[in-house]
Amino acid sequence: MILVADSGSSKTDWLLTIPGQGEKQFRTAGLNPYFLTEKEIVKILQEQAADIIAYAADIKEIYFFGAGCSSPDRHEIVSNAISQLFPKSYVSVDSDLLGCAYATCGHEKGLCCVLGTGSNISFFDGNDIHDGHHGLGFVLGDEGSGTWFGKALITDFLYGKMPDEINVKFDEAYNLDKEIVIKNVYQMPNANSYLASFSKFLSTIREHDYARDLLHRGMVEFVETNVKSYPQYHRYKCHFVGSIAYVFADELKAVCIENQVHLGKIIRQPIHDLMAFILSRDGV
Repeated sequence: MILVADSGSSKTDWLLTIPGQGEKQFRTAGLNPYFLTEKEIVKILQEQAADIIAYAADIKEIYFFGAGCSSPDRHEIVSNAISQLFPKSYVSVDSDLLGCAYATCGHEKGLCCVLGTGSNISFFDGNDIHDGHHGLGFVLGDEGSGTWFGKALITDFLYGKMPDEINVKFDEAYNLDKEIVIKNVYQMPNANSYLASFSKFLSTIREHDYARDLLHRGMVEFVETNVKSYPQYHRYKCHFVGSIAYVFADELKAVCIENQVHLGKIIRQPIHDLMAFILSRDGV
């Protein structure tokens, strides 16, 4: 059996191949080693992945692609946690960007973008990804991500910058005040996921000028800061993975056209494409 995971900061999609039975899909919380310790990851898996752990004795290979897994020490945090629960399995841990590349580019060159809770980009040469000066996280970066949009909505609300009708809807939906926001952002864990949760509000008001302007601004900032940092960006397809890219695909497409970005695939959940790539690569 082969188990593949695609993890962001908010959620992790798992896909297991079961001989004679096809595939079985699971979901747990996000397992970002920048925000979680090895012990915390183990606890999440024990509490949320009992259906996966039940197959531990038969799973031979585990391929984990996750946000925050961009360095050897972060790889080790996730790998050690998984190995505790799957001691008989070979465990491979790589960044979500490599998973994005496998799911969208296959073996072709291209730009791979993540637009979900966070945002990031890399160039894939057909074999490996090449990191740029990106992936600064939700405090310094994450342009065009769910966190970026959520932060913009909350600050507009608290500063009184929202149009009146939007302000009323936002207040009814979330019943927030400054103290609640400050506590969740500065004192509670997973502030990035908390901020990103508010981006869902945009889909309920997307026809309003306020939402259109905000979405356009966020997408443009991502393209200007990330895509255009590659001087030859126009030579390659630019692929996107993540909920923000998928839900707001029309707005993303418009910004790509404006900026002469050669848009490739837009995938919400790359887990099935990722599994297909790994199986074909391994000749399974």
